[in-house]
Amino acid sequence: MSLTCREFIAFLMDYISGDLPPDQRHVFVEHLAVCPSCVNYMNTYLQAVELGKESFSDDEEALPEEVPQALVQAILEAKRGADEP
Repeated sequence: MSLTCREFIAFLMDYISGDLPPDQRHVFVEHLAVCPSCVNYMNTYLQAVELGKESFSDDEEALPEEVPQALVQAILEAKRGADEP
């Protein structure tokens, strides 16, 4: 079984979180071995996640006034949804 780049992207979160079943993980790793574009995509994605975490490392720091309240609420709602099983 082979994996397309589009399928790679669809399974990326499960791979990173360790939730990809072993047989699918094997196919995923095989794709990484032959596709430098997907390796770059994954590395860039991981860097973006880390930068995002660093940006919000200080929970006590106030948000800049130019951040729309609707955006803050949407992010908080999405986070609550992601935290629920």
